[in-house]
Amino acid sequence: MVEILLLLSLIIFSCVLLSRISSRIGVPSLLAFILLGMFFGADGPLAINFDNFELVRDVCTFALVFIMFYGGFSTNWRQARPVAVKAFLLSSLGVVLTAALVGLFCHFVLGLELMASLLLGSVISSTDAASVFFVLRSRRLHLRDNTASLLEVESGSNDPCAYMLTAACIAFMQGGASAGGIARILFAQIVYGLILGGLIALSVRWLMQRMKINVDGFDAILMVGVALFAYAAPEAVGGNGYLSAYVVGLILGNTGSYGKKHLFGFFDGFTGLMQMGVFFLLGLLSFPSALVHWALPGLGVALFLTFVARPLAVALLLTPLRSSLAQQMVVSWAGLRGAASIVFAIMALMAANIEQGLFDVVFVIVLFSILLQGSLLPWVAGKLDMIDAGGDVMKTFTDYSEEEPVQFIQFKIPDGHPWSGQLLREVRLPPGTLVVLLKHDGKNIIPNGETPLLAGDSVILSAASPTTVAGIHLSEVRLDNSSAWCGKTLAELPREKNSLIIMVRRSKRILIPNGQTRLAAGDVLVLTRLE
Repeated sequence: MVEILLLLSLIIFSCVLLSRISSRIGVPSLLAFILLGMFFGADGPLAINFDNFELVRDVCTFALVFIMFYGGFSTNWRQARPVAVKAFLLSSLGVVLTAALVGLFCHFVLGLELMASLLLGSVISSTDAASVFFVLRSRRLHLRDNTASLLEVESGSNDPCAYMLTAACIAFMQGGASAGGIARILFAQIVYGLILGGLIALSVRWLMQRMKINVDGFDAILMVGVALFAYAAPEAVGGNGYLSAYVVGLILGNTGSYGKKHLFGFFDGFTGLMQMGVFFLLGLLSFPSALVHWALPGLGVALFLTFVARPLAVALLLTPLRSSLAQQMVVSWAGLRGAASIVFAIMALMAANIEQGLFDVVFVIVLFSILLQGSLLPWVAGKLDMIDAGGDVMKTFTDYSEEEPVQFIQFKIPDGHPWSGQLLREVRLPPGTLVVLLKHDGKNIIPNGETPLLAGDSVILSAASPTTVAGIHLSEVRLDNSSAWCGKTLAELPREKNSLIIMVRRSKRILIPNGQTRLAAGDVLVLTRLE
């Protein structure tokens, strides 16, 4: 046992070190994790003979649950909504088209049997959320035309479709599966995955809005349980657990009525560890000596997938939606393959009794994709003039937070204070300040002009300088020309319970507003809500 723990600690240390090195030379860390696994593997210097496909499948499935959940949880739906149609077309029809094109290539060019060809196409038809998220985050790659959000939603939501295609091909190859039976299975996968995912998310959101967890860390533990349940419940009744996990994460991650910011630090570390483990195990499971035999066919499929199948599928789906050629080319190049494809390959090996050559071919494709596409994505985006130098890709994630020059000042109203017994509108506040929160008898109140101030109340004011106060959730809203708020004063806006506009950023100016502040297109409003 001690030897195993020492080995695990050594592997983790090595992964962290390689991550730092790879980020400096511009190579995705995921590739470094794979190579480290190959170093420890049977053909490496340490010669660890590991061939437990079942264990790798189970570990990868467990990891993918959290990667899918966190992919949805960290996606900013407000940023993603304008490209949602494009993303979901790519994650559904795009996956089907890619699988079909690769399958036909393998059948007619490589000479594989038709069903085996379609199985290979299905296995590698989805892009890898872990790889795409990693490249966008680590390289701070903000792309024009909301392309980063498009890639995030597509990569986070297309694994279920690839899983269903793979399962359908396996069922046909095993025999006894009719077209009608496959159609019913696919229908159940989608419907149960969506319905149960939505119900779980709404139930958890309702619970979180009404329950306070007073023990530090237990809300993170709760979310771990939610992610596992979101996967297991649909799978138990024939639904798609990956789809459900993504939907639950997406809904909960975009619910701002409870404090969740600290959850991102936990899931960043947890999913990072999962990615290390998954890609290390994949490298450990490979045999470089065997890969040589499958390198040429794998490279052929990878080249066809990268330069023909993926671009053609993207063009067919995005051209009618008036996507620019540059955006289509970036989206095509960003179709990285990763852990999900290898997991599906292992599933096929174990279920359909297919030779290990399928795993080796998929492994070569993944290596090619991460090395070439992952490393060159920033360069390709730059050559196509698709990088928005003035933007921040982190805004496409719900864990993004931008420092705002707001300072919160708290004081308690003593007996005999001039403010005691007055309405808030009667109080003369210091210039550039605003009362954003009132604590009365242990309750937090978002005040308005008619709110009375009493001795013993705690008053929290905002002024210019960055900090935070417990109990206050900040969010920002940018007004465009179509906003109904443009041209109106704050006094003319409909009041929302427990919400207040505390700051307006206008160009390079910061305004502490009052009721007479008139809003304009381009203003960024900072709102506070009770958590």
